[in-house]
Amino acid sequence: MDELRFGIIGTGMMGREHIANLAELPDASVAAISDPDEGSLAEAAGMLGSAVTVHADHRSMLDAGGLDAVIVASPNHTHRGVLDDLWGGGVHVMVEKPLCTTVEDCRAVSDAAARHDGLVWVGLEYRYMPAVARLLQRARSGDAGRIRMVSIREHRFPFLHKVGAWNRFSRNTGGTLVEKCCHFFDLMNLVLGERPVRVLASGAQDVNHLDERYGGETPDILDNAFVIVEYPSGARALLDLCMFAEGSRWEQEIVVVGDAGKLEADLPGFMELARGARAELVLGSRGPDWPVSVQAVDDDPEVRVLGGHHGASYLELARFCDAVRSGGPAEVTVEDGLWSVATGVAAHRSIDEGRPVELVELVRG
Repeated sequence: MDELRFGIIGTGMMGREHIANLAELPDASVAAISDPDEGSLAEAAGMLGSAVTVHADHRSMLDAGGLDAVIVASPNHTHRGVLDDLWGGGVHVMVEKPLCTTVEDCRAVSDAAARHDGLVWVGLEYRYMPAVARLLQRARSGDAGRIRMVSIREHRFPFLHKVGAWNRFSRNTGGTLVEKCCHFFDLMNLVLGERPVRVLASGAQDVNHLDERYGGETPDILDNAFVIVEYPSGARALLDLCMFAEGSRWEQEIVVVGDAGKLEADLPGFMELARGARAELVLGSRGPDWPVSVQAVDDDPEVRVLGGHHGASYLELARFCDAVRSGGPAEVTVEDGLWSVATGVAAHRSIDEGRPVELVELVRG
């Protein structure tokens, strides 16, 4: 292909980040955009100029044709319906996380994607953040030995405002542990090379959004939780989430511990980045004198758009384009997306019902 022509479905924050990425990627361009919100659509159109076609409905964009690939960046609860309109159309697809808001919808998407005549890739870009990518490489190389524990702490600011406040309600997002934390469950699965078998969680909405009203409703999204995830090998993982912890040195801390050592990736938030903070990779060994080294990790110099994720969405989109051109497989599969959602759904069920949840209750086969 001389040039990959993209359509963007959903021109909110992530849709516009992808537009900025594509402007800097060689031999790729945005040919069409769609969004029912006039304000979001106008802002995205202003980034692109006259060469792009603008649609209030994604179906009219698809009917117009001329696209090689489509990025689905619409609100979470619309993903299943939008994807249903894409199957069989011959376009390659990147769908932003979470894949869907329910396991049932994820399963339906998985079945359809297996028959689709194009690449299907799930946007779980945290894998591509430089410090995380280096931690993953070290874990695969055996630097920590046989991995027994993974822990991820995210202490950050509350959810940002989205158009129509759709992200204030679990019915639209799948719940905080799906919407936000599918990234982290994906990393746990990736580090351990296994699918989870059991989840035990405790969480609540204690601080954020309780004084907000939308159509007479109070938001119902959790703002803090602990989630324990168990794996077939006996390894276990822990998520520590707090979304009223703006005053944190690290926004994310990812720790991997094995029988030979410990790996840690520490990621500053955008305020700390503005103050000059750098991500760090910490390597610890159980060898003589227990040596520990700390390495600063800079953003990838090849990244032309850092966006909100240390350049990870740029790197992931570049890999997507490479796979389309080469005919290679998706690096982040629909099954990856399904299991990251299923773990979050299991965590919410555990909180709601006060019990451990077996993943076989949600995902069979």
